[in-house]
Amino acid sequence: MKVVVLLGAPGSGKGTVAALLVRREPSVCHVSSGDLLRAAVKRSDTPAARAAAEAMRRGELVADAVVGALVVERLRTCAPDGILLLDGYPRNEQQAAALERELARENSRVSAAVWLDVPEDVLLARLGGRRICSQCAAGYHVENMKPRVDGQCDACGGKLIQREDDQPERIANRLVVYREQTGALIGWYESRGLLVRVAGGEPSDAVADRVARTVVS
Repeated sequence: MKVVVLLGAPGSGKGTVAALLVRREPSVCHVSSGDLLRAAVKRSDTPAARAAAEAMRRGELVADAVVGALVVERLRTCAPDGILLLDGYPRNEQQAAALERELARENSRVSAAVWLDVPEDVLLARLGGRRICSQCAAGYHVENMKPRVDGQCDACGGKLIQREDDQPERIANRLVVYREQTGALIGWYESRGLLVRVAGGEPSDAVADRVARTVVS
């Protein structure tokens, strides 16, 4: 099993690129931290899942080791010769170290950390232009994915809105948090010889092609 960490700031396109890779390569298992935690709450059938669900019910952060254990549980469900693509975890050096320890127990390790490096002006344009349907949550963009009728969802006719997190002041804060926390992982993985930089400012298909050469090779 090959474990690959996907790194990038908000708006770098991690989710989009991961979805493209899954469609192209059946061996890729895309796992986001949010998906893992939501699944843990629903099933609660393992010690890690129960610990995660209990922490979330209390409104607390889920311990790094618990999330790492959830990743390992997901790894066990993938094909032995497959690729586990992690999106959104680890978020900091402490979580990366916890993940290393959990994977080592399975005689596994992170094979590569792919960093989608996107200029800040592109991030701001991507995030600031995002719109979602207030009814069905379908996603759009004022430049790159326009609806057929301005301000109206193609799928259900609902009103398109801008999320609070995509307001200019919120975007600036999210990027500061990223640079302070997750951004440190770039140096952490680089020091271990695992970092692969991919220019992420181009169209998603082109970026996915470049990531695939690292992930699938």
